[in-house]
Amino acid sequence: MFKFVIMIRFTATLLKFKEKGEKTGWTYIEIPSKLAEQLNPGVKKSFRVKGKLDAYAFDALALLPMGEGNFILPLKTDIRRSIKKNAGATVQVQMALQPKGYELDKEFVECLKDEPKALEFFDTLTGSHRIYFSKWIGSAKTAETKAKRIALAVNALAKKWGYPEMIRANMKDK
Repeated sequence: MFKFVIMIRFTATLLKFKEKGEKTGWTYIEIPSKLAEQLNPGVKKSFRVKGKLDAYAFDALALLPMGEGNFILPLKTDIRRSIKKNAGATVQVQMALQPKGYELDKEFVECLKDEPKALEFFDTLTGSHRIYFSKWIGSAKTAETKAKRIALAVNALAKKWGYPEMIRANMKDK
């Protein structure tokens, strides 16, 4: 079955939070509720989008709810550098719902299947905590480093440790 992808287009001004708790200092663009509703009808929690900011293509960025149906798209430093813009500048936005979620590292998942205790604990973690493990493993620059990280992660999960506990224990061992 073919599904239509809704692409919204608009001009946005880059904004920056002054005092906003953990978001203090963030640069972002605002997505009004009317546009967010076109992207993902009825959804009031965070979801992922893909698209372009001017000519800069992005994939799987999170829209964060800000109340009353409005959302924000935080713009990290690397994105701002790529578009060569900061707070106060305008940007042409094209955006669509990102249909699939993050895919976990395949080799990591295969190794987890060989350790039932580790896999059982891993499955109890929130999606974001599972992604921490997978992104850390996937960011390895060599196959040797990746293999070491997979082994560390599987052993930590078998001990029912989350990502922060694993990292702290690994730092102590060095």
